[in-house]
Amino acid sequence: MTASILPGHDPASIAAACRVLREGGLVGMPTETVYGLAADAANGNAVAALYAAKGRPKFNPLISHVTGLDMAETLGRFNPVARELAHAFWPGPLTLVVPRLTDCPVSELACAGLDTLAVRAPAHPAAQNLIAAFGGPLVAPSANPSGGVSPTRAAHVAEGLGSRIGLILDGGPCDVGVESTVIGFDGDKALLLRKGGLARAEIEAITGPLGRPDADSPKASPGMLKSHYAPRAALRLNATDIREGEVLLGFGAVSDAELNLSPTGDLQEAAANLFACLRELDARGVQGIAVSPIPDEGLGEAINDRLQRAAVPRDAE
Repeated sequence: MTASILPGHDPASIAAACRVLREGGLVGMPTETVYGLAADAANGNAVAALYAAKGRPKFNPLISHVTGLDMAETLGRFNPVARELAHAFWPGPLTLVVPRLTDCPVSELACAGLDTLAVRAPAHPAAQNLIAAFGGPLVAPSANPSGGVSPTRAAHVAEGLGSRIGLILDGGPCDVGVESTVIGFDGDKALLLRKGGLARAEIEAITGPLGRPDADSPKASPGMLKSHYAPRAALRLNATDIREGEVLLGFGAVSDAELNLSPTGDLQEAAANLFACLRELDARGVQGIAVSPIPDEGLGEAINDRLQRAAVPRDAE
């Protein structure tokens, strides 16, 4: 069954979309860049469902969409340059990558286990109205199957994902039509992480010349390093036993697990719990983590990808 397409300017449509989001569902949301696939950023299960709907092969960080700087500053820490850029270009096609606050409600999965948060305020009125009515941040990668062409009309969303999502808000053709420019920071130095809908010259009028991240630095595009999102403890994957000095991170009906990604073997639940479980075991100071086998299918492929990266010794980075 294909998702309903509702007029994005209609308050009743916004209310219907909020109901879908609060129930952990997915909504096609117009922005000025491209249509996004929106989910509650604080709901790990909803974020996992988003990855599954897109068929996204890796848990890359997602952009949290907010109404503006006031909401953004409840999620991340803005240095003076980041704040100046937000004042100048929000709402608009600019994403800022800033440190997460310790009490940031955005799920670990949406941030791919990183200590940073990608955030922007979209300019489209339907997106603004939806985020305001929902009352919190929405993650919203492009609303197309992974690897496909980004959608710029509601019909494109319906063609690609219509059978996998709750509803689609029709806000007309996107004005910009390409994804947002992404800016990160090394201290107060602004770095160009992704070219997009806001021109470099406009940004550099405020920041001066933009830097580029070191390809071997954790500030590079997430997911590109051999080892990333790694706990201090050594990870041993596909473990069917527990060795001396290890604790078990389980999956499915296993005994003696210190923590279990999903006792029922639900890959969506396991994805939602992955980074939080690794952080919790790290905080306990364990020496080694044995991880139960995860089926390498569906979301299991992405879970295994992240675990394999986390298991690479840090001196291999």
